[in-house]
Amino acid sequence: MKVRIDEDLCTACGVCTDLVPDVFALEDEPWAEVIVETVPEGLEDDVQEAVEECPTEAIIIVEE
Repeated sequence: MKVRIDEDLCTACGVCTDLVPDVFALEDEPWAEVIVETVPEGLEDDVQEAVEECPTEAIIIVEE
C-alpha cells in the first residue's frame, strides 16, 4: 500500500500524524507529508483509519 497527500486539500490538522506518526509527519511544509514510500504491513489498518478520519479527504491511497 502506498499513500499520498493532496497538498491542496490538507489543512495540517494533525489527525494523520497522531494516528500514524511512522507514516505521516508535519515538518517543513504547511501540510502533512508521507515519510515512507510504502506503508509497512502492520500499519495498513492505521493508515486506512487515517484516510477515513481525515476531515478534508486529503489522504489518497495509491494503487500499486
